[in-house]
Amino acid sequence: MHSDARPTLSSGRTTRRSLMLAAGVAVLAGCTSDPGKKPQASSSGPASSPSPSVPAATAQITAPAEGTANVPTAMEVAVTVANATKTEVVFADPGGEVVEAVPHQVEGAWIPARQLKYDTRYEARVTVTGSDGRTATTTASFTTMKKPGSLAKVTSVVNDGQTVGVAMPFIINFGVDVAKDQRAAVQRRLTVVSDPPQEGTWNWFNGKEVHFRPKDYWQPGTKLSLRAALGGLPIGGKWHTERDLTINATVGRKFLMEVENKTHQLTVTQDGQVVRTMPVSNGRPANPSASGHFMIMIKNEWEWFDSSTFGVPSDSKNGYRLKVYWPQRLTWDGEYLHSAPWSVGDQGKRNVSHGCTNLSPANAEWLWKQTLIGDPVIIRNTEEHVKWGNGWTDWDVSWDEYVKGSAVPYQPPAPPSASTSTSASASAAPSASS
Repeated sequence: MHSDARPTLSSGRTTRRSLMLAAGVAVLAGCTSDPGKKPQASSSGPASSPSPSVPAATAQITAPAEGTANVPTAMEVAVTVANATKTEVVFADPGGEVVEAVPHQVEGAWIPARQLKYDTRYEARVTVTGSDGRTATTTASFTTMKKPGSLAKVTSVVNDGQTVGVAMPFIINFGVDVAKDQRAAVQRRLTVVSDPPQEGTWNWFNGKEVHFRPKDYWQPGTKLSLRAALGGLPIGGKWHTERDLTINATVGRKFLMEVENKTHQLTVTQDGQVVRTMPVSNGRPANPSASGHFMIMIKNEWEWFDSSTFGVPSDSKNGYRLKVYWPQRLTWDGEYLHSAPWSVGDQGKRNVSHGCTNLSPANAEWLWKQTLIGDPVIIRNTEEHVKWGNGWTDWDVSWDEYVKGSAVPYQPPAPPSASTSTSASASAAPSASS
């Protein structure tokens, strides 16, 4: 069956917890950092003379240069520090408003914790503290660009505050194609944090859509946070991204649906325990259901199913236009789980549908009331296999294959350090970031 329904997109606000994975390097969510490992550079500091036994902490801003104009609001400040136990970076405008900075996934770089204002002069201030407690501050002024005329929308399929299934990826959609040579820069501005930390990575399904999934299903109860620090970022040609995004979400219980075509049965397990087995009827030989790993993408109490949407007139021999109850979409081309009172006599025995998985009205309603968006569905042993990208097929390839879709070379996460409460990430990096 087919429908043109698409998921609702939205944005929200977030807080950061344990570091998760991301685009290509682990990032720390905060406005301070550990000392850098690069040679010391010039900086200013208090007038008191340094202790001969303790080298003074120094900092140097290497970009943007003093007085740089037309800087994107999704800017980065490059900092070299030496002998510092603590580094703090902020941006201040002439009115005294201060925007804190957080470490970027690119070593030695910092980005604003929220998008800067257009056409505004800012002073970047870097303050370092040495082991002796003395501080030094260095500054550089720059002016952001005027608001671009072509801003691309940035939206998230996961809503702020939503509870999702264990298979649910973060999905970011762009209003225009992101140029291939800009995707790594975009990905490095995407940070996912999970609590508890779990390894994961981004995958570019196409130029307008990038997904982030963990290596294994999310652990039930995981707290997720996404920050897309994209507002004003160049993405190719005349286009810049419209805004930042911050999304918080929670992972629900592990609820898995498995359809075995050989036996015409759907088995439901929750947290590893079988809770229900239901007879089904899949696609008949002329219109087989696809096998593969799917997710619940969209749920409605009912939808009109109309064969004319995929080229078969509804008034033809093989056509139909039906009001179908308890539909749950699995693919973009129209495979669903749904109620089918007309095929109850066939369910558990033979396949008679146009490609969907038919359930009795009672079973379809029960299942619909249990599921979350992002709950996994596995269909086995049908005559064909789902095509990549026909729905959220993130789990239909191996992890080794999935990481190839990252625009940043993948690096497994480093083991968590005993000296820090945050954990490494993975993606082309670790468990939480770009």
